[in-house]
Amino acid sequence: MNMQDMKATLADAIEQQNLTSVFQPIVSFRQKRIHGFEALSRGPSVSPLHSPEVLFDIAQQTGRLYELEKLCLSLAVNRFQEQSLPGKIFLNASPASLLEKNNQLDEMQRLLGGLAIPPESVVIELTEQYPLDEYDVLRKATHYYRSMGFQIAIDDLGAGYAGLRMWSELRPDYVKIDRHFVQGVDEDQIKQEFIYSIHDIAKSMNCKVIAEGIETITECQTICDIGIEFGQGYYFAHPHAKPKIFLKNNLLPCERKSSLENKKQFRLSDSVNSLLRESPSISTEASLEFVVDKFRNDRSLSTLAVVDESLQPVGITRRSVLLDLFVNPYGRALYGKKPIRLFMEEDPVMVDKNLYVEDASKLITDNSNLAIEDDFIIVDNGYFAGIGKVVDLLKKITDLQIRNARHANPLTMLPGNVPIYELIDRILKEKEAFTIGYFDLDNFKPFNDVYGYQHGDDVIRKLAELLVFHVDENRDFVGHIGGDDFIVIFQSGDWKIRCENILEQFEKDIPVYYSVADRKRGGILASDRRGRKQFYDMLSLSIGAVSPDIINCHSHHDVAALATEAKRQAKKITGNSLFIERRCQPYRSD
Repeated sequence: MNMQDMKATLADAIEQQNLTSVFQPIVSFRQKRIHGFEALSRGPSVSPLHSPEVLFDIAQQTGRLYELEKLCLSLAVNRFQEQSLPGKIFLNASPASLLEKNNQLDEMQRLLGGLAIPPESVVIELTEQYPLDEYDVLRKATHYYRSMGFQIAIDDLGAGYAGLRMWSELRPDYVKIDRHFVQGVDEDQIKQEFIYSIHDIAKSMNCKVIAEGIETITECQTICDIGIEFGQGYYFAHPHAKPKIFLKNNLLPCERKSSLENKKQFRLSDSVNSLLRESPSISTEASLEFVVDKFRNDRSLSTLAVVDESLQPVGITRRSVLLDLFVNPYGRALYGKKPIRLFMEEDPVMVDKNLYVEDASKLITDNSNLAIEDDFIIVDNGYFAGIGKVVDLLKKITDLQIRNARHANPLTMLPGNVPIYELIDRILKEKEAFTIGYFDLDNFKPFNDVYGYQHGDDVIRKLAELLVFHVDENRDFVGHIGGDDFIVIFQSGDWKIRCENILEQFEKDIPVYYSVADRKRGGILASDRRGRKQFYDMLSLSIGAVSPDIINCHSHHDVAALATEAKRQAKKITGNSLFIERRCQPYRSD
């Protein structure tokens, strides 16, 4: 079928409404049920337009995309209502169609007006297939839709174009992770770290995440373990005109506790300087012709920073944008002699070379207009230093997270000694006030001897869980030194109350680890170091806390000495105890 025939087939399909609506379930792992359905459309079954990709591409090329989407919307909403499908309906729309505010919204309201589907049950899903750069207009349009009760979703995050920017600009209610990052995620550490990052960002934005393209139980289990709440894919069901409304329980992943992984508490330590690529800069008065020739002569350049007379960046230029200006045979004649300042992107994203990479990642994700393939400017105290690449930043984040995972305690998966020491040194360097708590179990060895290592490990995991639960996850850090020793670096102001709550909860929880007889006795009989039988009280928790002098403590060695002494004093107190060390100066040998 040639192009002319496909245009005619499309016209006939629209006129005759010869389209089929199919629905694919979106599953809630937490609620163990179908959360809603994505409505998809298929063209005439005996033509190439049956494929949705071909159908919408032809509509785009012939200027009938909005007309086609409006018809698909109408058919989908009616079929959804006819079958009384449960949950929300996710309706696909291109950004361009969304900007047809009056027509599209009036159409939506007209459709829903005669049906029992409230606007709160409708999610408008924006696809990146036909992107739009008019973010200000698009943001206003989505605000207009939301004011009427509809919700917004972004499809295929990570597939390309400007998905990250659209996420930052629109702050949608849902975001869908592209199937590329879901397929094989159970065997790919980098994909897992990417999804962890998306999950953390979404949580901070109060945005729900849907993993698309789930095809196997292991992919489903991994996605669920990461903490993603919703899933979609062939594993649950293929798109169907009459979908089943109940989910088979055997398709759902098992619940596995992940609170001890404490992944957010891994503080990375490399600076942006590790991402710096040396690159030339150009003056604001350099001609466009000069800059284009510079790009053509050096294919490794994708961007150039534009600097003022003091070498401070004031803009950025991109190879693709400038070369496009010269595609036209008259481009050089029209623009060649004009200064680059007329063509540069103003207000470029600039990151200081001394900023830590995780802070840079948050800055770029939250505030920039950058896509994954873009560059950003690296400065040194405001002066141009070089160029950084977003893809390098993401790789660095992933590498550091994998490295930190290697230093995690295998029993609790909490950060071990290396991340603990790095964080203390970093806080001291930045002169930030903190309190360090050293947590140690009393009578743990005899408990281990009597009840065995398995029960001992259970107690250690329980303590780790208590610590993670009671600290401020955004300000405090939990580390596992080894055995029954833990460190908490507090930067929350109410750390003392948190310690007291931990002690109180530990005292309530610990008796269940003893037999009924030992509970009645209040302890156990066990051999001491000389082999003599001795009575030991039930497990208790000692906490030694100290707020180090951040001026005179120069390294984690100084802090460790103070914390160890505080813990030693705490263990002199019988039972659950908190000892606050008043000495904050480091110990020095004469």
